[in-house]
This record gives sequence, structure tokens and C-alpha cells, in this order.
Amino acid sequence: MASVTLGGNPVSIKGDIPTSGVAPDFAFVQDDMSENKLSDLSGVKVLIAVPSLDTSVCATETRQFNQQLGGKSGATGLVISKDLPFAMKRFCETAGVESIVNASDFRYGEFGEKYNTEITEGPFKGLSARAVFVVDQNNEIVYAELVPEVGEEPNYDKAMEAVDKLL
Repeated sequence: MASVTLGGNPVSIKGDIPTSGVAPDFAFVQDDMSENKLSDLSGVKVLIAVPSLDTSVCATETRQFNQQLGGKSGATGLVISKDLPFAMKRFCETAGVESIVNASDFRYGEFGEKYNTEITEGPFKGLSARAVFVVDQNNEIVYAELVPEVGEEPNYDKAMEAVDKLL
């Protein structure tokens, strides 16, 4: 079983994250409570898995990806958490996040299940570990990062390099 740290303490996650191959399809709930699926989206997708937008690191990461993906035609960022869709919408409106799609995993939990990011123990049990996946136009994973410490930000430069190579 894979693990990350939370505040320096090891916590297990569901398993190893996928690092290549076809990106597992998953359903999510958008901020208007409608449902969508990864397979319904076209172009390059950046899957931004966070525990909750109510934490400072998750908020910073979402704003950072919003800024870096803004204006990149052909790329869609999805911030994925188990936060309720209307809470995600409120955060994005307050923070000025306009280039990211809210993808709540609260209803089905398919993302955490299929991408193995679900934390299985400790205070964040049931939430997602911090991870980033870049998925190409054919839904192939071309970049994956499981952030070793949940309280730290991902490597934005490497993720954006992967995006830029596809655009």
C-alpha cells in the first residue's frame, strides 16, 4: 500500500497511483450540481486532486493552476476534492478562480477509488491525497505526481511542461 505524509506522519493511501496508460474514467459533480465525466471532456486535462479547498495549501494550489492554465486554449483544469459543489463554487468565486472546473468527488468517490489517492487512515481518512495528473487528448496519462507530503504544493513547473508539450 502506498503512503504519503501528513504533517510529517506517514498515512496510507488506497494504492499506487496510475502513472501511464489510459486515464480511468470517473464521474464528478460540477458546481451547479450537474454531473459530468472525464471522458466527456476534450483536449488536454489537468487533474488536480486536493483534500479540501478549505485548506490554505489547496487554495493556493488551485489559484496557482488557475493562473497558469488561464489562456491556454485546449487545456482544462479540474480541481477534484470531496468538497460539496456549492462550497467549491463559493471558494472559486471569492478567489477569482475562473479557468478551473470544479469536480466534486463527494457523490460517487470514483476519482479517489480509481486513481488510488484516497487516504485510508488518520485525520484526513476518506479525503484525497494531493496529486496532479496531465491527461492528453486521447485520455492517456502523460504526467503524474503524488505529492509526498499532503501539506506541500506540487511541482507546477513539471506539470505545466507536460501541458505545454501537448498544446
